[in-house]
Amino acid sequence: MTPDIVVVNGALIPFDPAHDGATALAIADGKIIAVGSDADIRPLAGEATTVVDAAGGTVLPGFIDSHVHLFGGSSELTALSLYGVTGIEAMKDAIRPFAAENPDDDMIFCVMADYMILGTGKTPTRHDLDSILSDRKLAMFAPDHHTVWANTMALEAAGLLQGGTVDAGSEIVMGDDGLASGELLEPGAYSPILKMTRNGGREMLGLTTGKDPDPAPDAAARQMDKDTIAAGLAHCAAQGITSLHLMDGNRYQLELLTELEAEGRLLCRCEVPFHLKGTDPVSRLTEEAPKMRSEYTGDMVRCAHVKMFIDGVIESGTALMLDPYPGTLGEGGNTGDEVFTQEHFVAACIEADRLGFQIAVHAIGDAGVRRTIDAYEAARDANGARDSRHRIEHLEVMHPDDIPRLAELGIVASIQPGHAPIGHIFPSDGVGKCLHDHQIAGAYAWQDIRDTGARVIFSTDWPVIPVDVMPNIRAAIAPLDLGPLWRDQTQSLMDTLASYTRDNAWAEFREDRKGTLAPGMMADVVVMSHDLTQLPPDDIVAAQAVTTICNGRVTFSA
Repeated sequence: MTPDIVVVNGALIPFDPAHDGATALAIADGKIIAVGSDADIRPLAGEATTVVDAAGGTVLPGFIDSHVHLFGGSSELTALSLYGVTGIEAMKDAIRPFAAENPDDDMIFCVMADYMILGTGKTPTRHDLDSILSDRKLAMFAPDHHTVWANTMALEAAGLLQGGTVDAGSEIVMGDDGLASGELLEPGAYSPILKMTRNGGREMLGLTTGKDPDPAPDAAARQMDKDTIAAGLAHCAAQGITSLHLMDGNRYQLELLTELEAEGRLLCRCEVPFHLKGTDPVSRLTEEAPKMRSEYTGDMVRCAHVKMFIDGVIESGTALMLDPYPGTLGEGGNTGDEVFTQEHFVAACIEADRLGFQIAVHAIGDAGVRRTIDAYEAARDANGARDSRHRIEHLEVMHPDDIPRLAELGIVASIQPGHAPIGHIFPSDGVGKCLHDHQIAGAYAWQDIRDTGARVIFSTDWPVIPVDVMPNIRAAIAPLDLGPLWRDQTQSLMDTLASYTRDNAWAEFREDRKGTLAPGMMADVVVMSHDLTQLPPDDIVAAQAVTTICNGRVTFSA
């Protein structure tokens, strides 16, 4: 068979011992058909074969980002990023020109606004935002997407200025004047604000409700949404990404992705979950999830897992902790906000497991992680042990006693290195102020988890941090040293690359079809600009994808 594409002159990392030392591979009909030396592979090329010269750069299986919010990340590519902006004057300098350049936006929407954007201990209020823009709606998203701050005009338009009833785990923070302060915690509080974004909040429905837009968008809005996602997919492909595990889901996204595939614009494989909210009855799983799964089973678009949230995030005091937070976050004995009651959550896990779904749960605090482990154990006890590969997303703080339980129960640790204060992306002194010293031993315990034998997979949680692969790899292999309280959790380069490719394929039960460079495997390949093994850890960000191949076709070329 004459190859469609051959890649030669590469430093292959195949994650297949049979092909260690290979420098080239050949692709035909969406599959890898041969791996070997240049002398083996070059003669296979025909006149119509595309020849990719790797020029000595690393060639490895396409990156799999195993935790993203594709629609939201795609929409935020055109929003105003406040990353690195600090202080009210700097905010004015960034926001006012952007507002002037976008006169038709119903609301000026900013992203990546740090919790300490106004300085330590100062939470933005509607009055602060009014001082920047008082005659237009203005809102800012925190990087973790668990908090929105809005000005008076936006709160009034959203019907939130007087407060209101919200879901468990969410809060409209009220001011001393009896009106909303401007701080909105969790989707149950801030969803009305999102309805005023360019995509009308549809970009976040898979996260905020897990349900479809109501009313259904018209043809123009649907086309806009598809174009938004297509731009995001192109951005992912430019990072060397060939597969995405979405962590927000609804049928609407599955429909849009399927249409993009038919149009030839789906540049990455997409796994979309069924999202069960804490306010949903368990019966919704039984009635809706299997049908969604059965309808989307393709190699490019499929539904195979259930996503849930057990808690919030540390910085807003909503992650579930075993001890009350230190300082003002712990006022009133605050240990965080439960999204599910534990009884409800355990019942949901048992039912999802009974239905044969893989489960992925957002759990950040040490109590949230423990509750999730307990629920997975209850599901195993109720339904019997199976190869479930249930996942915990984030597990940023764990009690040391719970770390060995991951391997014992076969739980996958789904980690985002760039989220950590040691990861170079967020302020290094941020999270530590929200933890007691004794909790730091179990914080961001990547290597401690790996040493127990638990499977560790890596991702970004885009748009919480950029979907760019190499800064996230740097976070893992060259973390900051924050002093003696923080254990060294440095990852090896090979473990990190495996956690971004081979092991993410395993996490989606496709290790027999993708994640390695071997004949018969899906032709998902990335060619890097450098030999990654020759770069110092701190300089790994110098490397970038130069060619991305997904399903046997070039989806990005530098």
